[in-house]
Amino acid sequence: MAKVLSCMSSSGTNQRRVALARLLRRGERLANQGNTASQRFSRWRLTIFLIGAVICVGLYQHAWFQSGNILLLLFLVIFLTTTWFHQQLKYRLRRLALWLTIKNDLLARLELDWKNIRIQTHNPPPHHPYALDLDLTGPHSLLTLLDTTFSSNGHTRLQEWIFQANNPEPNGLPWHIRQTFVQELTPLSRLRDRCLLATRLISPHPLDGTRILSLLKEPIAIPNLSWLTIAASSLCILTIILGLLTIFTGLSNFWVFSLLIYVGLYFSLSGSIAALFGRVLTLHVELEKLVSVITILERTTLSKQPTIRHQCEALLSHQTRPTSCLKQLSRICQGLSVKAHPLIHLALNAFIPWDLLYVGKLHRLITTLHDILPQWLEAIGQFDAASALARYAYVNPDYHWPQLETPNTSDCLPGLTTQGLGHPLIAHSQRIRNNLDLRGEGQMLIVTGSNMSGKSTFLRTVGINICLAQAGGPVCATSFSWSWLQLYCCIRVTDALDEGLSYFYAEVKRLKRILDAVQAITTYPVLFLIDEIYRGTNNRERLAGSEAFVQVLQQSRGIGMISTHDLELTRLADSNGHIRNAHFQESVENGVLHFDYQLRSGPCPTTNALRIMAQEGLPIPE
Repeated sequence: MAKVLSCMSSSGTNQRRVALARLLRRGERLANQGNTASQRFSRWRLTIFLIGAVICVGLYQHAWFQSGNILLLLFLVIFLTTTWFHQQLKYRLRRLALWLTIKNDLLARLELDWKNIRIQTHNPPPHHPYALDLDLTGPHSLLTLLDTTFSSNGHTRLQEWIFQANNPEPNGLPWHIRQTFVQELTPLSRLRDRCLLATRLISPHPLDGTRILSLLKEPIAIPNLSWLTIAASSLCILTIILGLLTIFTGLSNFWVFSLLIYVGLYFSLSGSIAALFGRVLTLHVELEKLVSVITILERTTLSKQPTIRHQCEALLSHQTRPTSCLKQLSRICQGLSVKAHPLIHLALNAFIPWDLLYVGKLHRLITTLHDILPQWLEAIGQFDAASALARYAYVNPDYHWPQLETPNTSDCLPGLTTQGLGHPLIAHSQRIRNNLDLRGEGQMLIVTGSNMSGKSTFLRTVGINICLAQAGGPVCATSFSWSWLQLYCCIRVTDALDEGLSYFYAEVKRLKRILDAVQAITTYPVLFLIDEIYRGTNNRERLAGSEAFVQVLQQSRGIGMISTHDLELTRLADSNGHIRNAHFQESVENGVLHFDYQLRSGPCPTTNALRIMAQEGLPIPE
């Protein structure tokens, strides 16, 4: 059954892999043809230049100036036209190279080729209930696999959807809207690629919305800016008029006095302008990225995607056109960035109050954008995060869209029912799928099994798919139906030397957090996943503590699984209808252990610790 599920689940993935490989071969073939054409253009340009130079010099040497001028003009037109076509070709080759990079990255994510996946940094909040346990962060993690965002806002929003998966409405975006948003974006691969490509054509770094918003955080600290601009403009005009009168009429050098007053005014304001310059330097690059993405959205017909259109409504509104305002803001930032070129900057300010004029324009535009610019960046962040999840769904067509049950529409007990559940961070060829039905408050599954049989991996499989489902993405399963759950894990526990905690005490604190969660009065029940409970203490106290802990859990609103090596713990199921046993087991063939990683009912009938010791040459009892 597992092999059938594996074959069924890999068919769409293989088709996607073949399609991506075909696209990459075609793109590489076009790139080779384009590079050949570019080299040909370079030779043509050199040839045109040399022939034109020889002919024109020869004509001028024979005093045929009129013919030389005509041919010079002709060769110049031909050379410039060839150069223009060459530049267009080079731009297209650059686009093609970036597109190939995006598709290669996508193929690497499909094949879990971690060394070729573009990695971004993700930092979970301290004491997070499941981030470290489920490999959500790190070089080989879920967020590394998911994060194809092109903006800092999208990067942050995607992290929030994953880290706040216990909350059905992070940032006020309900789960059902989030999932529909991602579903509508999934088939729009061209739109997603164009947005990603547009930002990378401008800069390899993500669009930094934080830098753009920094313009709004601190007001421009120049009091009476309008009057100062008028005064500085008047002084410039007066200086120019007096200077011209001095040149043409011999008037005394009165222009020096007006110039000195203007220079004094300029230097008295230079400190305030310098602080503003630090905020706008190279900011036009970020604005160009933002404009390019919004332009793509404005030109895209979204009549069949009402959720996308609704979520991007602030960007597509015709009352305040984002692109025109942002282009104006970009031009203003470019104007202020002239300060990076001291000679040009001084020359401009010598004739007109360049800095004050642009600061005034910036102040007026910021006043207009103060409330609406954060909305635009928020919409871009939501779109970007949803695009990342949609790209993940697109590259995994066999994944299933989970179905959320609500108390009003379902008679099922709280919990989850899934078939063909697999771990998304395990390669398709090695992934083993299992079924699980875990429902009802107080219900618990005690999972036993030998070492390396798959207990911890199965707990992580359940947790990471719950996290994906509640973030709004697809799950690695053939079917998945669940009620909303608050996820808490105690799987990967480490000592905390900076906090002075031993391994056992760190585990105790994690278990106390789970206990507090299941006993709290909340809207949604808790799904707890505990691996090797109380492994940091001796056998007698571990068993006694585990039995007491399990008894409390099965009387709470918690639903979950506990894995253990203590087979004595499985006896609790004999006298308690809320507790069930399940296990993983191994087989021995020619003295070698084999694991099938299939979940079976009942307690584990075998152990393998002594076998593993013997295989490694360690002494064991007879």
